[in-house]
Amino acid sequence: MFGRKMERENDMMDETPRQEVRSGTGWNLRELSKSAHDKKIAGVCGGFGESTPLPSWLWRVVFLTSLFFGGIGLIAYVILWICMPSAKTKQ
Repeated sequence: MFGRKMERENDMMDETPRQEVRSGTGWNLRELSKSAHDKKIAGVCGGFGESTPLPSWLWRVVFLTSLFFGGIGLIAYVILWICMPSAKTKQ
């Protein structure tokens, strides 16, 4: 009795369509640069927002929240400010 029920449930799971991963929607950290348009201080969070599926406001919240955990957010932001390449301008 339980075996047949499990077989039916497995059959139903096999018939469900699988999600396909779309290219271009993932984390594109190779082209990470500071944002020229979406910036409040230096464009670091805006750059992360443009290169990842997470919006820039969420990156700002992450950095601000991490300030309360030993100041690591400020240290990371300053390092990224110095090390991240400037925004690419379109000509």
